[in-house]
Amino acid sequence: MSIAGDADYLVVGAGAAGLAFTDALVHHGDARVVLVDRRPGPGGHWRDAYPFVRLHQASQFYGVASTMLGAGRVQSSGPEAGLHERATGAEVLAYFEAVLGRLRETDRVVFLAGHEHLGGRVVRNLSTGATVELGDTTRVVDARYLSPRTPADTPAPFAATDDAAVAPVGDLPSRAAHHERFLIAGCGKTATDAIIWLLGAGVDPSAITWVRPREPWMLDRAAVQPDPVAFQGMVASLVEAALVATTPDDLLLRLEYSGALVRIDTALTPTMAKTPTLARWELALLRSVDRVIRAGRIRGVGARSVDLDRGSFPLEPGTLTVHCAADGLRRPGLIPIWTDRAITLQPVRAGFPCFGAALVGYVEATRPDDDALKNATCPPSPLADTPRDWVDMMAHGMRATAAFMAEPDIAAWAQSTTLNPARLPAAADRSPALTEILSRIEDAAPEAVLRLEALAAAG
Repeated sequence: MSIAGDADYLVVGAGAAGLAFTDALVHHGDARVVLVDRRPGPGGHWRDAYPFVRLHQASQFYGVASTMLGAGRVQSSGPEAGLHERATGAEVLAYFEAVLGRLRETDRVVFLAGHEHLGGRVVRNLSTGATVELGDTTRVVDARYLSPRTPADTPAPFAATDDAAVAPVGDLPSRAAHHERFLIAGCGKTATDAIIWLLGAGVDPSAITWVRPREPWMLDRAAVQPDPVAFQGMVASLVEAALVATTPDDLLLRLEYSGALVRIDTALTPTMAKTPTLARWELALLRSVDRVIRAGRIRGVGARSVDLDRGSFPLEPGTLTVHCAADGLRRPGLIPIWTDRAITLQPVRAGFPCFGAALVGYVEATRPDDDALKNATCPPSPLADTPRDWVDMMAHGMRATAAFMAEPDIAAWAQSTTLNPARLPAAADRSPALTEILSRIEDAAPEAVLRLEALAAAG
């Protein structure tokens, strides 16, 4: 394929979303794609991830539609026995390398590593400065709109004196042996992973101080499994709780009672609801850390003290401050996925960005000429930060799911890919328990969507 003249699509970003879109587009059509990334290979932010990172969800929910990540195994031992396997960062990167290799073997995908997008249809080689301009009919696909920020590529959001020991979370394995005490900055998944790694390495909980400016809601990993009874049971709990909840906080508390959500401190109502998954064994470890500072965000770190929004606190000599406080997933606002100028990848159902990107790729391949229809079929869903955001995300996701599942071919495709967390067995193969759960969802869902929208609007 001639890069400059033959490409139908320029996909900017070779992370999970860009690869999931390209994979579906190529497998369901005859498109020719130029895929570019500033990094030296595929994988996006996984190339910057901390060494002990794992997927927080089941492996088969992640990646591209044509090739399952992992073997779909259920763990038979360890603290997550009975739950599906979760890939390590190294396994995710190896998988994406293999995916890219198969895409290139089609002779319809060209990958330009070490290139940046200059706007329009122009890309530049970061090493040589040479530019390439693609043809006028090439459509640009933005796979970076929601690219996460990580501690590896984001400076710590606080000042530090020259004598303070501060490190991004990725340096923790190499730095931990030189320190006896640790200050963890952040309240999301990265911070919880850092604490669990430290405790697993033998650090005593009393040696860890956790600056937790907000309390997070998290999904119980046992409820977010490639098991229709588990996943649809969570959906049933959501729609039924929506019928009676009076506020977003009330809804999430009801979901905690049903077993879908967890919080670290049950005496406090969380104000953060990005909801990564967390296993019960991890929750128990996090609760063992009782040196928690709730005085806002860190503003400055010195060798003997830390300054926060609401006061200063002493640090013992030799404390390593671990930066886990990058923004993570960004929330720039929803825009139409298809416009005259570009395709902007965003989630379609609530969460599960790989499924959304693959869905957009399938719809683009099978409905290439009607952007209005495509936007109506795949309206974007927002990402969440607060409980109100989470409720809004659920409402958008349920509306979007109803829209794309109303299309028979899309519904058939969605039921064929393990990326879809709501995938169902054929009706004849459904257990009585699953049939009963689906009936509950069918009864409650229409009113539940209206109630979720009302709760989000009232905020």
